[in-house]
Amino acid sequence: MRAVLVTGAARGLGLAIVGRLRADGYVVLGADLSGSDLTLDVREATEWQRALAELELAGKPWALVNCAARTVVRDFLEIPVEEWDDVLAVNLRGPFLGCRIVGRALAEGGGGRIVNLASDAADRGFGATGAHYAVSKAGLVTLTRRAAAALVARGVTVNAIAPGTIDGETVRELADPVAEAAGRPTGRLLDPGGIASLVAWLISDEARDTTGSVFRIDGGASL
Repeated sequence: MRAVLVTGAARGLGLAIVGRLRADGYVVLGADLSGSDLTLDVREATEWQRALAELELAGKPWALVNCAARTVVRDFLEIPVEEWDDVLAVNLRGPFLGCRIVGRALAEGGGGRIVNLASDAADRGFGATGAHYAVSKAGLVTLTRRAAAALVARGVTVNAIAPGTIDGETVRELADPVAEAAGRPTGRLLDPGGIASLVAWLISDEARDTTGSVFRIDGGASL
């Protein structure tokens, strides 16, 4: 049976993705710092190797969904260097390690899927999130395209989804959900279930010809 690894799976969008993919019949291993199937610090290569070993025991490795992220709201001039480094380590180094370690295993196994969760913050000058978060997500878009080019000949597709503000715990902790919703033409925050549905399609056989693409879901904010 096809096995999928989802990072950042303990809550919010990651948890919604795990639920959707399990409903679709995949063997899904959710990974997070705590509160999920696997304990995984995405910043550490050795932990990725361990997670891959668990994925191989669970079934035939088929897909990786990089959803883990650190989100910090802080004024640009107030960001400590250490915080900058850690946000980029989680949000960009982590997916790089995953694409390299799990991506190689998928290629050696005959193919598979990688989906990276970026953000519409990547190309916005203003926003509730800090500059380090936005920069990391912009880098993730480029990483997606480079990984797609590196793996396409070996049957592995790599795509990204760039959501706007998602309805869930994070926005309630870091921003005003009413104000965030009012700033979008639809007048509402994004449904994590809808984004999980797109992830489900991207890892399906029907999406085999889609790679290197970035899907923006922002409630019309870019109109």
